[in-house]
Amino acid sequence: MPGMRGEMTALGHERRKSLITVAGLGVRLAGHSILSGVDLELSGGEIVSLIGPNGAGKTTLIRAMLGLVPHQQGRVNKAPDLVIGYMPQRLTLDPVLPLTVRRFLRMAAKAKRAEILNVLGEVGVPQLLEAQLQTLSGGEFQRVLLARALLRDPDLLVLDEPAQQVDFQGQIDMFELIEDVRRTRGCGVLVVSHDLHMVMRATDRVLCLNGHICCSGAPEAVSTHPEYVALFGPRAAESVALYHHHHRHAHDLAGEVLPLDAARSQEPLDAARSQEPIGSEPPESPPGA
Repeated sequence: MPGMRGEMTALGHERRKSLITVAGLGVRLAGHSILSGVDLELSGGEIVSLIGPNGAGKTTLIRAMLGLVPHQQGRVNKAPDLVIGYMPQRLTLDPVLPLTVRRFLRMAAKAKRAEILNVLGEVGVPQLLEAQLQTLSGGEFQRVLLARALLRDPDLLVLDEPAQQVDFQGQIDMFELIEDVRRTRGCGVLVVSHDLHMVMRATDRVLCLNGHICCSGAPEAVSTHPEYVALFGPRAAESVALYHHHHRHAHDLAGEVLPLDAARSQEPLDAARSQEPIGSEPPESPPGA
């Protein structure tokens, strides 16, 4: 829906469409106040990162925005016909159930094999199409979950801790991938994280949450805000100053170290795999077969 992601003005500048607005949101669960007075707006084409300590209400906020938990105060306004792709923080699957990546993705969207292969290629793992889910590494599974969210061609992508269970270099790669998705698709992105080091790399705006919005703004400004310093301590604020990470090697998605030459030589191989003939879909096996 290109019109929802931005339109051009007479002067040739893009005017971003508001996708979702939260005003004065309050949530109580089991008699306890989890969120109060939360205001948030997100537009097409921007990345907004929601950070805060454990128990701050980050997951509750996005679940309230998605209508998965009730809110007792305030309102959530969504753009008409808004399509949301959601990547949950946790997804528990039966480890003994034989389930390929392709069949898992078809459970979320009735997509054809070619569409599934394309979105797996977009997140860098086309070779996993017929892999069993239980054999995937943490980094591979997170990319499959991202592919699952992208299959709906969302206007708004909501990612709850997308880099969890991933090593440090894998976290960097994931956030760079999220930035690529925003750039190529033009969708809005809401990322939930507890680590400003990571969101610093690829975000337009940061909201610091601890039951309410403590502070918001550009990452560099938030990292020195008194409320952020009070939550995370002065050493965290000092260490977050525009971190850049350089390696003389690369990592595969399983975390294994690859020399840069080997990593580069692997790129044409991955590209070749993504060009394998797709033909017609093989027949589905019955569940449990």
